[in-house]
Amino acid sequence: MPIGEVCNRNVIISGREDTVADAAKLMREHHVGDVVVVDDRDGRRFPVGIVTDRDLVVEIMATELDQKVITVGDIMFEELVTVKESVGVFEAIQYMRSKAVRRLPVVDESGALVGLLTLDDLLELLAEEFLAISKLVTYQRQKETQRRP
Repeated sequence: MPIGEVCNRNVIISGREDTVADAAKLMREHHVGDVVVVDDRDGRRFPVGIVTDRDLVVEIMATELDQKVITVGDIMFEELVTVKESVGVFEAIQYMRSKAVRRLPVVDESGALVGLLTLDDLLELLAEEFLAISKLVTYQRQKETQRRP
């Protein structure tokens, strides 16, 4: 299954010039733990960084920096790891593990943002798949019981 079918396409975004206070408000408003920092090019959004709730705590709050002055561009993780929407789920999991990331912006062939894949999304997907497999065992047993009383 391509990751483009699984990822969340409602990505909360921010521009480099937005303050970290603005980013924190977006995270609170949308109940998410990150914002993807994008550059707008010809009406398309290209991911250039990511800021997480942990970044805000460790970089801003713990060091008592002014959250109304520091921008997300100042603290974003610039070595952004992305994945194309055509990549399979298993390959995306391996990629996340090898890069040690919990969040992975999903891009189209041109590199424009189409979604976000998170560890939570994958856990939910895999839990549903395991539930379906476990139900198969139960259904098989019931079917056999009906066929061979």
